[in-house]
Amino acid sequence: MPLSRSANAGPIETTLGEAGLAAQVWGAADAPVWLALHGWLDNAATFARLAPLLVEALGIRLVALDLPGHGRSPHRGEGGDYSPWSYLPELVEVVETLGPAPLTLLGHSMGAGVSSLLAAALPERVARLVLIDGLAPLTTTPQQTVEQLRLGLRARRRPPRGQRGYPTLEAALDARVGGGHTRLDADTARPIVERGLRRGEDGRFYWRSDRRLVWPSLLRLSPEQMLAMLDEITAPTLLIQATAGVLGERTLLAESCQRVRRLQRRVLSGGHHLHLERTRVAEVAAEIVRFARLDDISAPQ
Repeated sequence: MPLSRSANAGPIETTLGEAGLAAQVWGAADAPVWLALHGWLDNAATFARLAPLLVEALGIRLVALDLPGHGRSPHRGEGGDYSPWSYLPELVEVVETLGPAPLTLLGHSMGAGVSSLLAAALPERVARLVLIDGLAPLTTTPQQTVEQLRLGLRARRRPPRGQRGYPTLEAALDARVGGGHTRLDADTARPIVERGLRRGEDGRFYWRSDRRLVWPSLLRLSPEQMLAMLDEITAPTLLIQATAGVLGERTLLAESCQRVRRLQRRVLSGGHHLHLERTRVAEVAAEIVRFARLDDISAPQ
């Protein structure tokens, strides 16, 4: 995977691992590696405005994946699962592909939860964590387990519907802005939407993502399991919380933050995708750069 472009150049497209996961890469091949994981129903382009700033300031190589079923990465086969932990085997392979040195994980939303799982399971491979408006996978109490199973099974038994195409990219963008699960404007959504579309033989635009991603999970971690997982994270961790994001709605947020022993928390103005908002991305980048430089200074020599 040769990389020789400057920090100011656009990303290089590549694939990683046996699964052939699509990725966008910024930075030089010999620079320290950061692996970036996007949120649910998003793709690697969620980092399109943040990555160049980090590469320029820190001299890193940032690899932003399309997780399975998202963006330009392959869908899972029949019976495939998209639970947060189901991504880990492929991510471990990607981490090994990127080299022997511990790397930084940069995760947004669902990608933050997956990053936390990986950091807890393989602390020796994670140098630091940077989490944007996300911290851990969603949970259900033991009493909610059966209802969660029912929701997941009902979704899987519904007959598949034909995918509706859009006559123009702008029409798809309007649909994403109007029908998304989190609020964002058209300018913020555009990079994600552009990468997330394919053009059919009929000339219409269709979503690339696996439609099974919208199915409810059959099972979730219990709150106790989630907190125990956070106890195992040893890497220095920066949590950036958006004032108008989703993280503040989590009932266990305060206790979750206390469980991550080396966590720094910053609350910034912006929405759930504040790292993609043109008016917020520079502030997000500045916080991450400050954290990374301070961690480098304090690390044992």
